[in-house]
Amino acid sequence: MTPELLDRARAVLRETPVVDGHNDLPWAMRAQAGYDLDAIDLAADQSGRLHTDLARLRAGGVGAQFWSVYVRSDWAGDHAVSATLEQIDFVHALTARYPDVLRLALTADDMEAARAEGRIASLMGAEGGHSIDSSLATLRALHTLGVRYLTLTHNDNVPWADSATDEPAAGGLTAFGEEVVREMNRLGMLVDLSHVSADTMRAALRVSEAPVVFSHSSARAVCDHPRNIPDDVLAQLPANGGLAMATFVPKFVLPAAIEWTLAADGNMRAHGFHPLETTPAAMECQRAYEAGHPRPVATAATVADHLDHMREVAGIDHIGIGGDYDGTAFVPAGLDDVSGYPHLIAELLGRAWSEADVSKLAWHNAVRVLRDAEGVAARLRAERPASIATLAGLDG
Repeated sequence: MTPELLDRARAVLRETPVVDGHNDLPWAMRAQAGYDLDAIDLAADQSGRLHTDLARLRAGGVGAQFWSVYVRSDWAGDHAVSATLEQIDFVHALTARYPDVLRLALTADDMEAARAEGRIASLMGAEGGHSIDSSLATLRALHTLGVRYLTLTHNDNVPWADSATDEPAAGGLTAFGEEVVREMNRLGMLVDLSHVSADTMRAALRVSEAPVVFSHSSARAVCDHPRNIPDDVLAQLPANGGLAMATFVPKFVLPAAIEWTLAADGNMRAHGFHPLETTPAAMECQRAYEAGHPRPVATAATVADHLDHMREVAGIDHIGIGGDYDGTAFVPAGLDDVSGYPHLIAELLGRAWSEADVSKLAWHNAVRVLRDAEGVAARLRAERPASIATLAGLDG
């Protein structure tokens, strides 16, 4: 990668910065500091501790970030809901703490206004239907608090939708699951299909009247992991208007990393850690394992291979970026933290992507999808009231 390509990439991102679909900083702050922004000041360099701080967001050309308000999928009921509320509360505190850099964004217009102001639009996405405890009223409450997408599942099934990494139970979406999608459409909350099974993807695309998103998923044809998107689903995105945001997680982009990560996860469990934990003690455990078992290393070129394929199948108007920083122990070389996006853009420019195309990938596609969802919501709210359906009433 030449200095000239990096300079071109940075110039593109100054005009049309990155909208990243998924960053787990809120969970990392919960785990490492109990949300204490005095203990971990994001205005200071947090290299070695986090993938994310304000200076590196700036260096990476990030203009809008969907902060994940994730909670573990083995949490349930009121515990999952209250923990999600705590995550949301942190994002509000984060944007209030650093108003010169961050702006809370609820709409596509807010995203554009933040860009015009030179601030980073801060949006929220809830990662997993367990966060609403099968309650449409809770879904609406999350939307009122600013959540603009819901990932239908995380790593485990919910009663009304199947996860990609659990045993099928619903066959995709149940009747209540379809009602969740319809109510999200009415609210203007994006239906996020990362983490869900392929049958759940297909069912949601059949039901949704608004564009769907994949906030952090790559191409299954390039790396055969169930968390990735099959080609038949990618091919449906143009008709739906949706967006597939390629992730950087090595086990989802590099086939050789799948088996290695399964073994590393087993080592984490054997030492009393959750496989997704990224606290300093957990990372020390990971590094010790890696020292004796060299890790297959993805690169920016690996991610670009996915984007090339996703562009070929879905088209340039239906792809984006969702790095999953601070939600993964390992990242590709060259994409080491949130300052790394110019390396990916430079890689694509070196593959003869036009500057107009990388501008769509980085900014325009994501803003358009949220704006389109807002338009669908305005129509649907005029046509029907809030749903009062229940899981028991629809699924028995």
